Amino acid sequence: MPSSASRLGVIRCGVIDTVARWHRVRLMKRVAVFGNAGGGKSTIARRLSELTGLPLYVVDMMQFRAGGVKVPQHEFLQAHADLLRRDEWVLDGFGSAALSWERFAAADTLVYVDLPLLIHYTWVTQRLIKGLFTDPKGWPRGSPLWSSTLSSYRVIPLCHRNLTPKYRQFVAEAAASKRIHHLRSVAQIHSFLEALRRELGTTA
Repeated sequence: MPSSASRLGVIRCGVIDTVARWHRVRLMKRVAVFGNAGGGKSTIARRLSELTGLPLYVVDMMQFRAGGVKVPQHEFLQAHADLLRRDEWVLDGFGSAALSWERFAAADTLVYVDLPLLIHYTWVTQRLIKGLFTDPKGWPRGSPLWSSTLSSYRVIPLCHRNLTPKYRQFVAEAAASKRIHHLRSVAQIHSFLEALRRELGTTA
């Protein structure tokens, strides 16, 4: 039977390991989730917020009001700038290329969703079908479903051609100074979130 000293040592090691894991995760304080349309970014961002306790902010919710009415640009830009100065956030969305690069610079952790194009098209279509019955999560209430879906279909090839090469180069170069999670498949998304859940030791 282990001695009291041995049991105490095991407990102490367990506590130290738990604290160390929590410290590593807490280094993830400003998280930018980005990638092409229809890649599941909003779902990933929500899950990250649930697991880490970091507050979630969605660019579309900042940029548009109910019914798809656009927030005045100066108000949106000010809100975005104020948000980036906060200590903790998970940010999901695009807004514009210039704002994206600002988020990347402010973030300590980048989650880049870079799936095969067929998956992006498929998930946009699935979101459209589900949206016929309920507002997509992360969208302002009453957003125009059909025009938003058509916009996503147009964005996918444009993003792939114009932004994807820049995103890939950026995350490769930023790996020396930031936490990078470059997710290239559905399996990698699940593995990333499960690894984080295990690191945090949560059953959520």
